[in-house]
Amino acid sequence: MSSRHRPDRCPALCRPWPADDGLLVRLRLVGGRVEVRRLRALLHVAERWGDGRLHLTGRANLQLRALPPDPLSSGAVAAEVVEAVLATGLVPSRSHELVRNVMVSPQTGLVGGRADLRPVADALDAALCADRRLADLPGRFLFVLDDGRGDLVDRDCDLGLVAVDDGAAQLRVGSGWGPVVALDEVAETLVGLAARFLDRRG
Repeated sequence: MSSRHRPDRCPALCRPWPADDGLLVRLRLVGGRVEVRRLRALLHVAERWGDGRLHLTGRANLQLRALPPDPLSSGAVAAEVVEAVLATGLVPSRSHELVRNVMVSPQTGLVGGRADLRPVADALDAALCADRRLADLPGRFLFVLDDGRGDLVDRDCDLGLVAVDDGAAQLRVGSGWGPVVALDEVAETLVGLAARFLDRRG
């Protein structure tokens, strides 16, 4: 797993970043996927309360900028804005929103690749959110899932995998390689490794 020395300052809806133009929040999109109706709802939030734009990050997540603060809660986003964002369905877990960092080959299941990793990403997301303790993972802790085409194999990660065929993948642990596991066991295996990371981190 990668070595980091700076404090974790990753923004989220419940932990906004105070930028020069207002509060900035980041929404995690597992695998970079988002339904059009949810995207439109989020754009409406940006147009009504923010700078009118949706910003795409290097991890295929979305950011909202220039959001107003809550006058009753120091450092928080205005309550009506939080509710509007939650209504989009893009924050399925307030407690785990910072740790839902899962990058996936963008075209997986559509064209090319050795396996469709969309079900794997969904299972991993569900497993992360189901484990209360994993909410303590750092906000920069990153899972990277490469479907075998090699488009993300050079991307630094904490945990990840590269598909070797349509039923198995080789694990990545930081800059090293782990064993080959069945795709239907990947989510449980990665969550277990993340828990071990917390044990060693203390």
